[in-house]
Amino acid sequence: MEYKDLQVFLSLCSLLHLGKASQQLHMSASTLSRRLARMEEAVGAQLFVRDTSPMQLTAAGEQFRLHAEQTLLDWQQLRSAVGTDISDLAGSLTLYCSVTASYSFLADLLSRFREKYPNVDLRIHTGDAAESIPRVESGEADVVIAARPDQLPAELTFKSMASSPLLFIAPRSVSSVMPMNPADTDWSQVPMVLSESGLARTRVNRWFESAGIEPHIYAQVSGNEAIVSMVALGVGVGVVPELVLKNSPMSGRVRVLNVQPELEPFSIGLCARTQSLHEPLLQALWQTAVV
Repeated sequence: MEYKDLQVFLSLCSLLHLGKASQQLHMSASTLSRRLARMEEAVGAQLFVRDTSPMQLTAAGEQFRLHAEQTLLDWQQLRSAVGTDISDLAGSLTLYCSVTASYSFLADLLSRFREKYPNVDLRIHTGDAAESIPRVESGEADVVIAARPDQLPAELTFKSMASSPLLFIAPRSVSSVMPMNPADTDWSQVPMVLSESGLARTRVNRWFESAGIEPHIYAQVSGNEAIVSMVALGVGVGVVPELVLKNSPMSGRVRVLNVQPELEPFSIGLCARTQSLHEPLLQALWQTAVV
């Protein structure tokens, strides 16, 4: 088995989706599926449960993940020891992102960046997604993983890495909070759990305004992850990016509503100050990110 196979496997572990992983790795989904099948044949066990969304690691897959991470780490250390084509870039970068972004994008990006630039210290800070753009504008972060705002400030540059639909979610059980059919709903009476600020709040406000509805806001919270938890508890209906829902341990306790018109999806990627992109460390991270 080649080191590239291990890198491919870890990308799958990060994304848990053949289609998204194939786009990130620049190979067809069928090619990626065959490559995974060959790895499973070599290991002698099934590594993923494929008939779920997202896919799930099996017990053997979890053991193989640890093996892949350790093997690639050992390989990197060996290359460093013998001086084989390792970049001499050194220094530090500060990156800010939400917890969900760290699950969905950071693991793979960090793995590839550290392999290429082991002497660069990438300092990670996590928090509310709504704080991402203000952080990079103020200089508190060199780069952020964020959703592209409707109006990108002129001094910033954005590099898209993925798209995520923006979803209405309700408690899984039918209750007074939300009937099964959204078309029969008086939205002015639905208790809403929304983010305090940020792009999701802007877009759901616009949705209500275009429908001429005054929303009944039950709670305003900081961070999309908290919205999923509150909806799962049955207190109201929320709006979150699909990536947040997929990574939430409470996803099985909510349902996605078929609401029309749909909200505009998020474009998620790296964002940095344009004047800083010529700096070698930031340029190296920018080029490492896969579109």
